[in-house]
Amino acid sequence: MNPLPQPLRDAMTVFERGWLSSNNVLFASAEGTAIVDTGYAAHAPQTLALVQQTLGARPLDLIVNTHLHSDHCGGNALLQRTYACDTLVPAGDAQAVRAWDEEALSFRATGQHCERFALSGTLAQGATLELGGFAWNALGAPGHDPHSLMLYSPEMRVLISADALWENGFGVIFPELEGESGFVEARAVLDLIATLDIDVVIPGHGAPFTDVARALDTAVSRLDYLQADPARNAKNALKVLIVFRLMEVRTMTLDAIVAMTAEARAMRAAAEALAPAAQRRALLEKIVGELARSGAVKVSGECVSAA
Repeated sequence: MNPLPQPLRDAMTVFERGWLSSNNVLFASAEGTAIVDTGYAAHAPQTLALVQQTLGARPLDLIVNTHLHSDHCGGNALLQRTYACDTLVPAGDAQAVRAWDEEALSFRATGQHCERFALSGTLAQGATLELGGFAWNALGAPGHDPHSLMLYSPEMRVLISADALWENGFGVIFPELEGESGFVEARAVLDLIATLDIDVVIPGHGAPFTDVARALDTAVSRLDYLQADPARNAKNALKVLIVFRLMEVRTMTLDAIVAMTAEARAMRAAAEALAPAAQRRALLEKIVGELARSGAVKVSGECVSAA
């Protein structure tokens, strides 16, 4: 059953993507066409195919990125080449995009990649833009990412929450890995969402959902758990990043995982929060073992594969 309000159903299509990509939200109305977030680079051809199948002969006019983690902006470059569309990124990321600073943009820090793209403008907290014939307010959503935004339609009572709220949690609180504040900001965002009049949430990952109160309770409980012991956030981040990479390349040796963890800043910071450098390999053997027991990966000798 489609949970979207009837007036939005003809103007909005939600592409629920599997990992490695974020969900994409495509708008098409008399005012123009736009897509919110574009998935991971390895899935860019799939993103383009979905857009072409839905829009037909119509061009794509605009890309809007809620934030610039690789799984949300990896299709930007291909869509720009195909459609010469405008692109709005969060204002706090504009300088890094113009300089293509892959450290500041987190791609190198997470052991991921994104093809270079250009921006046409920025979107800041408090701004309003029209998508699908309705006004959407840009709401700041730091915590998972310092510059992340959500999009909220008061008229339609729909929230595009990106990674600030999923049906069963939220995205990794990355700033905390490197000694910056993230838990406090994530809690403030959840408090903000609780004040909004929402019928449907379209998350960055997973299906749209309507039980917002339950999702908020789950997220607050999860945040309490992580904040009580920051090592939990570090371990979760390390597991997520290892599995993400394995889902892309399918198989890595344990040595390669150790090397990636040393090179990727966010992964290194997470590992350092859990064990001294001299114990890095033993730590990663333990992490991989836990992932294997949970069914997330498979281990055969020195090789680790996505399940």
